[in-house]
Amino acid sequence: MTPMEIALCEARLAAARGEVPVGAVVLGPDGAVLARAANRCEELSDPTAHAELLALREAAALRGDPRLPDCDLVVTLEPCPMCAAAMAFFRIRRLVFGAYDPKGGGVEHGARIFDAPGCLHRPEIVGGVCEQEAAALLREFFQARR
Repeated sequence: MTPMEIALCEARLAAARGEVPVGAVVLGPDGAVLARAANRCEELSDPTAHAELLALREAAALRGDPRLPDCDLVVTLEPCPMCAAAMAFFRIRRLVFGAYDPKGGGVEHGARIFDAPGCLHRPEIVGGVCEQEAAALLREFFQARR
């Protein structure tokens, strides 16, 4: 299973729990999965419990280091500005994401955190991986709630 497939599995689990279906995976320098997570905002009553932050925190705790300069983050949706800023602080090597988020994204859209003059770290960015599948999962989730 590819890292994005793992992230999509996490997103489906989130949807089944009534969470916005976003999943994330942190890969170590050798490509092994260090952490995986899905949104838990509703479950934890915490608007910052995004999949990216949960996975990054778990990987950093596992390694005993607040920085992950040799690690990659794979996530099903373009990260929001909060998560993008956190990625800069974690110093991740590469960000891979699925669906683009013109409304709430903070990487290719909106705030474009990594392009801000005050941003001290910019990871390599690869967007649009399994974009249609990730976007369909989100679309179906929100259509079912309207």
